[in-house]
Amino acid sequence: MTATPFCSDPTIAHYDTEAAAFFATTVDVDMSPLYAPFLDKLAPGATILDAGCGSGRDALAFRERGFAVTAMEPSPVLARMAAVHCGLPVVIRRFQDLDWHARFDGIWACASLLHVPLAELPGVFHRLAQALRPDGVLYVSFKYGRGEREHGGRRFTDLDGVGLADLLGLMPRLEILKTWVTADCRQGRSDEWWLNSLIKHQSVAMRPRRSAS
Repeated sequence: MTATPFCSDPTIAHYDTEAAAFFATTVDVDMSPLYAPFLDKLAPGATILDAGCGSGRDALAFRERGFAVTAMEPSPVLARMAAVHCGLPVVIRRFQDLDWHARFDGIWACASLLHVPLAELPGVFHRLAQALRPDGVLYVSFKYGRGEREHGGRRFTDLDGVGLADLLGLMPRLEILKTWVTADCRQGRSDEWWLNSLIKHQSVAMRPRRSAS
């Protein structure tokens, strides 16, 4: 497991403190309906970064499907639990510190980018694009809404389709392929809604545009 220098971040501290409870409530959630649109864009054995892997649930699912998976998690405590669960080393790193270049065919950022402050998201999307190979695919999900808030000791950035398109509109190599809204898959949370999006890293830059669906 690779460590990075300690960062005093209240959201990361929350996940360190609540790691066992978070692991227990998320590790067995069936995410297969969300896997399909993402994995359909990838060749067998493709390289995937599970960015903000949490319990390691999705990293394990991708590994079992034959993909070459790298797992990343900013919470050191969660990272240790995830490594045990998925059987992979977990890189301890924040999105703001990503430094891979053309390494992955796909990046899975499920319910993880939502903790990045809105002002820092453009830079983070740039780092994610750099980490993707040309024509690679990025999956992201955010709590559906607009604006920034704090809840239970964690920072959240909520987005809808227009808000996501606005963020990506000046990044000519990132094209939104699809956006859709789903209910939370966790028990007792079906009244909470998520924005999901598939984004392609174009090999040739496109004109700046605004797109939402």
